[in-house]
Amino acid sequence: MIFYFIRHGETLSNSKHIRQGEEGSLSENGRRQAESVGRVIENLSIKRIISSTYPRAKETAEIINTHINVPVLYSTILGERRNPSEIIGKNRDEPEVAHIIDQMDLSYHNDDYRFSDEENFIDLKKRAKKCLSFLTSQGERKTCVVTHHVFLKMLIAYMLYRERLHASDFAKLSFFNMSDNAGISICEYHPWKMFSSTHGWEVVSFNETP
Repeated sequence: MIFYFIRHGETLSNSKHIRQGEEGSLSENGRRQAESVGRVIENLSIKRIISSTYPRAKETAEIINTHINVPVLYSTILGERRNPSEIIGKNRDEPEVAHIIDQMDLSYHNDDYRFSDEENFIDLKKRAKKCLSFLTSQGERKTCVVTHHVFLKMLIAYMLYRERLHASDFAKLSFFNMSDNAGISICEYHPWKMFSSTHGWEVVSFNETP
């Protein structure tokens, strides 16, 4: 099975460096990015799209699907990491917001660290594990998956590390690997390799921009 993981196109909030919750539509640039993804993958014989239920992901999936015309399955399991309510709607460059983000994403902390009401590392890791099982049960031979910045990185990290993944590993992976809007990451799942260290998953490429 081949999975083409797509981060949604740019939103208005992305362009203004605003930390988002579930809401938010694509910008004009984001719609163009989604169109570009559709053109890139339209001849790859993809059989299904599985997408986050967030409006920005659904909009991206709908635009992509104008090029490939396949069934679309929406699932909350592909949603973005829930931000703490203190930073939603605020600019990431505000000192208080930047400090909270640094504490969550860039500093080494215990796996169970939680700032307030956000989805923390352990929550996200558990969801990534469930999501990979969901994808292998619902995916086709070739599947396009539309998801989000932080959660995509967690999916990739969990593929590589499985239960050996700790918050410090994830912080390093996040810092050194950017995930751009409309970036395409290709992963393969081979069930006959499920007793390997990655349980059959292989990362072929990461964050190729159309």
